[in-house]
Amino acid sequence: MPADPPAPGGGPLFDRLCLLGTGLIGSSIARVAKERGDLARTVVAHAKTPRTLERVRELGIADVVEPDAAKAVEGADCVVFCVPVGAYAEVMRTVAPHLKRGAIVTDVGSTKGSVVRDLGPLMPEGVHLVPAHPMAGTEYSGPDAGFAELFRGRYTILTPLPDSDPAAVEKVAELWRRCGSMIETLDPATHDKVVAIVSHLPHLIAFTICSTADDLAEETKEAVLKFAASGFRDFTRIAASDPTMWRDVFLNNREALLEMLGRFVEDAHALGRAVRWGEAGFIEDRIQRGRKIRKGLIERKQA
Repeated sequence: MPADPPAPGGGPLFDRLCLLGTGLIGSSIARVAKERGDLARTVVAHAKTPRTLERVRELGIADVVEPDAAKAVEGADCVVFCVPVGAYAEVMRTVAPHLKRGAIVTDVGSTKGSVVRDLGPLMPEGVHLVPAHPMAGTEYSGPDAGFAELFRGRYTILTPLPDSDPAAVEKVAELWRRCGSMIETLDPATHDKVVAIVSHLPHLIAFTICSTADDLAEETKEAVLKFAASGFRDFTRIAASDPTMWRDVFLNNREALLEMLGRFVEDAHALGRAVRWGEAGFIEDRIQRGRKIRKGLIERKQA
């Protein structure tokens, strides 16, 4: 059963939009929906803990707050997985029998091969899977961290499957356009390699640098915290990210992350040798290449 085409004339895109998870990304989508009024007639929010559910109610960012994931998806024509990617299979086993025929299942996870692996085999007949990844975020988590502007001017990458329903893919693309995103399409394997270098490896490096600083002798660590320069402070911002989410990201993009880590280690050793042997030209070349990447981001308004 194909998905219905996007609503014409700027009307609600979905009748019932269900958000499974209301952390930074889920609560930001909910805020966009509340602000615009044309994402869905009804927004249903689900969260795992009573504390989070109560906070979502207090914030008033959803029309329905449902503690039972199975009930939350009932009647929804779009279900967005906003939980850590490591929980996808468990959640899908819970909700699959309750998804209506013709519904679209999408997600916001930063690994896509694992999404296809974990959700694909559990998809009921007539339900459409369209994996997606908004390339936006902060180091904060929880429903209070969300804001409607989070996705504006940022890319959302869709990774539809070869047999994905075109109408369902377009509706997911339109959802993210209305959130303010620019849309790109990649296959899952290419996506996972790209995000391994631009997102996952930088986080791994930041967590490692901060762990190294934490392992220093107490008097040295105090000096590190006292005199931290902007470069170290930038790493601490990244390292403040949600532990559960990033644990699952690392484990579910293992191959691509380890490949990029291997390349990084080789390049770091090469630069270290240049420093050891005073190879000024090599050092300057690496610095210039870094400046080039930064300039490219600024030109694309992604910095």
